[in-house]
Amino acid sequence: MRYAILSDVHGNLEALRAVLADAASRADGVLCLGDSVGYGADPGACVEILDRRSRAIVAGNHEHGVAGLLGLDWFNGWARAAAEWTRERLDDDHRAWLGALPLVSQVGDATLVHASPEAPDEWEYLVSPDDGWSAFPHFATRWCFVGHSHVPGVWSLGSSGPEFEPRPTVIGAEAGRRYIVNVGSVGQPRDRDPRAAYGIWDMDAGQVELRRVTYDVQSARDKIVAAGLPRFLADRLAAGT
Repeated sequence: MRYAILSDVHGNLEALRAVLADAASRADGVLCLGDSVGYGADPGACVEILDRRSRAIVAGNHEHGVAGLLGLDWFNGWARAAAEWTRERLDDDHRAWLGALPLVSQVGDATLVHASPEAPDEWEYLVSPDDGWSAFPHFATRWCFVGHSHVPGVWSLGSSGPEFEPRPTVIGAEAGRRYIVNVGSVGQPRDRDPRAAYGIWDMDAGQVELRRVTYDVQSARDKIVAAGLPRFLADRLAAGT
């Protein structure tokens, strides 16, 4: 079984469609790590696609913000404006769906969580090597897939010691090691590469491939501006920041 692992779509329909097209011949199903909405101009369409396509999906902080489970004062100004805009444009069914998503899910030998597995509802970022090491005691599976920072990375821990790789491409499971993998962001990458990021998890091979996909960035940017969302949210897509 092979899964496409998506995170941080953030209402970017162009990026989501491009990733799903890229994954069509490579994966048998979809797993989603949250933040399907926020920032982008197509939250409803993204929610409907992910609801239809995902084998499992967990909540991110933007789902909780839009659903009223997290106060919007938690967000910075741009994120708060996007959350308010998104909340007004989703219907009751969409908001109820967002609010009902679990914080943590397990598929096979993998834990799915948006932020740190240590305290999923506190929305802590895993960015530095030390951030990852402290998270390992808080999940029991071999793999843990996360998003939230929008930056790909992999932490592993085993008898030979801890390892961290900030820009992985292929991660092959080694005997006796456990892994935390940030698959990056579909809809708003922040590693100075504007291409959409996602992962392919081959369960049988014990391997994860992190992929980048080009998409129509200009259309996504134009939609954000036309919707009246902050222009900064459009401009950062081109820079991947």
